[in-house]
Amino acid sequence: MKRYINTLVLFSLFVLAVSCSDDFLDRPPQSQVIPEDYLYEESQLAAYTINLYGMLPSHGNWSFGTFGIDSDTDNMADLSYDNKYVPGQWRVPQTDGSWSFTNIYNINYFLNTVVPRWEANEITGSESIIEHYIGEAYFFRAFEYFNKVQALGDFPIVKKNYADDKEVLIDVSKRTPRSEVVRFIISDLDSAAAMMQNTAPDGNKNRLSKYSALLVKSRVALYEASWLQNFKGTAFVPNGSGWPGAAKNYNQGWNYEAGSIDAEIDWLLDQAIEASKEVADAFSLTPNNGVLQQAVTDSQNPYFDMFSDTDMSGYDEVLLWRDYDQGLGVVHNVPVEAMRGNATVGLTKGLVDSFVMENGLPIYASGSGYVGDDYIADVRSNRDGRLWLFLKQPEQINVLYNVNAGTHVTPVEPIPEIINRIYATGYAIRKGLNYDGAQANNGQGYTGSIVFRATEAYLNYIEASYLKTGSINGTAASYWTSIRERAGVDTDFNKTIAATSMALEAAGDWGAYTAGQLVEPTLYNIRRERRNELFAEGLRWMDLKRWRAMDQLMTQNYHIEGFKLWGPMQNWYDSGELTYETGTATVSSPNRSTYLRPYEKTGGELVYDGYSWAMAHYLDPIAIQHFLITAEGADLSTSPIYQNPGWTLKANDGAQPIN
Repeated sequence: MKRYINTLVLFSLFVLAVSCSDDFLDRPPQSQVIPEDYLYEESQLAAYTINLYGMLPSHGNWSFGTFGIDSDTDNMADLSYDNKYVPGQWRVPQTDGSWSFTNIYNINYFLNTVVPRWEANEITGSESIIEHYIGEAYFFRAFEYFNKVQALGDFPIVKKNYADDKEVLIDVSKRTPRSEVVRFIISDLDSAAAMMQNTAPDGNKNRLSKYSALLVKSRVALYEASWLQNFKGTAFVPNGSGWPGAAKNYNQGWNYEAGSIDAEIDWLLDQAIEASKEVADAFSLTPNNGVLQQAVTDSQNPYFDMFSDTDMSGYDEVLLWRDYDQGLGVVHNVPVEAMRGNATVGLTKGLVDSFVMENGLPIYASGSGYVGDDYIADVRSNRDGRLWLFLKQPEQINVLYNVNAGTHVTPVEPIPEIINRIYATGYAIRKGLNYDGAQANNGQGYTGSIVFRATEAYLNYIEASYLKTGSINGTAASYWTSIRERAGVDTDFNKTIAATSMALEAAGDWGAYTAGQLVEPTLYNIRRERRNELFAEGLRWMDLKRWRAMDQLMTQNYHIEGFKLWGPMQNWYDSGELTYETGTATVSSPNRSTYLRPYEKTGGELVYDGYSWAMAHYLDPIAIQHFLITAEGADLSTSPIYQNPGWTLKANDGAQPIN
C-alpha cells in the first residue's frame, strides 16, 4: 500500500464530503469537492479505492491490533468486561449506532460514476486493471453490507445516491429482509470475483484479488445459512414468529427467493461450499516445522513467522495483508505488546482447555497424557502444536536481535504481572511476536497485519459441507487432515470425536451450544478446530453469533477465568501481593475459584456473578434519532424503519424479554 502514499496525498485534495443534515441517509459527495474531470484515469480509480481499505481490520494504532479483537468473548479477555453481558446495561442509544450509510454512499458514488464511463470506454488505462478497481468497489460495498447484516440484520439496499429530498430518502429507508440483503452481498462479491485479477495489480498481496472475494463469499454464505438454521422460527429471521418486519406494509407477502427458509439455507450452503473449495484448492498451508526459537541458531518456523513478518507476500496462504513502513511513519504497537502482556488481552482458561493433546485426545480423556495446569509449562506439555507454539511460558528465552537502548522487553519471558493487571488472565500469546528488538519500543512496530488467509476457506468448507450432508466427505476430510497435520496433532479427527464429552467441553466453550442445547460431537469438533486455528484473529464473535451460542447464559452465568493462580503458581508472587475479598483486592479469591477471575475481585463488578445474556443482544438496537427523522410527527411507529427484536423505541431502555 505504501506505493500509493503519494497518490493518496493528491487524492486528499478531493476528500469525500458527506452531509449530516439528514443523518439517517448521508448525501453523496458534492461536485464542487470532487471535480467532474476526476475518475477518468486508471490511477485515479486506484487512489479512490485504496482509500476504502480502511474499512478492513488492521493493527491501526490500537495496542494489540487485530490480535485483540477477540477480547470480550469466551476466547480472550482484557481488563474491562463488555456491557452486552450485563442485561439492562446495553441500552438503546439516542444517536449514532450501527445505522450509517457513509461508506455505502462513498462506494456508490464511485460505482455510479465509474461504471457508466467504463461501459462508454471513457476511462484511460489498462482495461483489465480498470476492471480490477471496479471489482474492488463491489467488494467493499459487499463487505460493508455484511457488517450491517451482522450488526442489524434487515437493512435498506441502497444502490445509488439520491437527491437531497426528505420524502425520497425516507422511502429508501425501508429495511430489506436480511436474506435478500445477503443475496445482494453475494451478487456484489460475484461481480468482484469476476472483475478482479487472480493476483492483485500491486503484486505484493496488499490489494484485493479474486480469491479474497471468494473467501468472503464463503464467509457470508456460511454465516447466513448458520443464522437462518439456528434462529429458524424466531423473530430474528424474516417471517419468523414475532419478526418485527411483518408489521410493515412493504414486507407483506415477502418470501425467500428460494421458496422457503430451508431451501434458502441449502442454496447458501451450496454457495459457501463452491466458493470455499475454489480458494482452498488454490492455496497451500504454510508449513509448521514445530520449532520455537530459543537460540539464534535455531531454525525459524514459517508458521510462527507468518503472523509477524514484515513482508507477508511470500506466504501462499496469505491472501491479503496490510503493509506498514517505519520510514513513512506507518507503524503500530503490536510487536512491543506481543513481547510483553499483549496490552492486557489474555487467553481464557476455556480456550486453553479446548486444545487437544498432540495424540488427538481431549485433555480429560483416559490416556491423553495431560500433565495438568499447575504451571503454564504443564499446560503446554504434549499439546496441540498451536497452543505449544503460541502460548507464552515464563522463563522461556525471547531470541531478540537488533536490541537497542530503551527496548521494553527482556530476553527472558517474565512472570505474568497480574497484580498491576498488565496480564488480565495470566495467559499471554505469541501470535504477532517478532524478535526484532528494534520494533520493541512503543509505536515502532512495522510487522504486517493479515486480513484474509486461505485456511479459513478450508474450515468454511468443512463446516458448510457437514451442515449440508451431515457427514464428512472426502474433500472435507483432506482439508481437516491438512490443518491438523500442520498443527502437529494426530490427523485422525474421528479419534477426537469419539473421545469428546460434550458436558465437559461445555464448561469452557460457548460453541458447544446452539439455542441453549449441546450440539453433537462431530459438529462441535468442527467448531473446535475453527476456534483453535483462528483464535486471536477477530472471527470469534462472528462465529458465536451465527451459532446462536449464548442462549445458555440466560439461565446459567459464565465465569471468565484465566490461569490456575491458586496452586503452585501463587508462589511466583511476593508475600502480600495477592490480596482478595476486600474493596482494594488485587486478585479474585481462592474461595471463588482456584483460577484467576479478572472481573471478580472486589464484589463491585457488575459481572461479579458471571456473564449473562439477553436474546435481544444478538442484534444491535437502532438509535432513536433515525426513527425521529423518518417518522410522521412524534409517532415513531410511523417510521418505515422498525426496531430490532427485544429493543424499544425509547432511548436508554435496556433489552426486553423475547418470547
